[in-house]
Amino acid sequence: MLAQLVSSQDQVGQTDLGSTTGKSPLLPPPMELRTLPSHPKYAYLDREQQLPVIIANNLHQEQEDKLLEVLRQHKKAIGWKLADLPGINPSICMHRILMEEEIKPIRQPQRRLNPTLLDV
Repeated sequence: MLAQLVSSQDQVGQTDLGSTTGKSPLLPPPMELRTLPSHPKYAYLDREQQLPVIIANNLHQEQEDKLLEVLRQHKKAIGWKLADLPGINPSICMHRILMEEEIKPIRQPQRRLNPTLLDV
């Protein structure tokens, strides 16, 4: 019965991850790097310095190389921009409060567990 209701992945708003692997390489995100505190630092996954990641500053060179190698192997799993993050289409799956059309919603005051407490 479930197969009758949902016949394809497009109906539930999920993207086919297999189709994105055959496309051209990742497009670089806009380079708006912010200043970091002293303990993390930026490292790049490509030679053009277009795919930045933030790593710890106190890693040994061998640890840093191994970490960057693992990140390079799995760089397609990282969401570089919002369009890279697949999700469920909100028009398909959205929480709604069922109300009668002629009733106007009313905002009620906040209730507290202990009324003697002041606003926190």
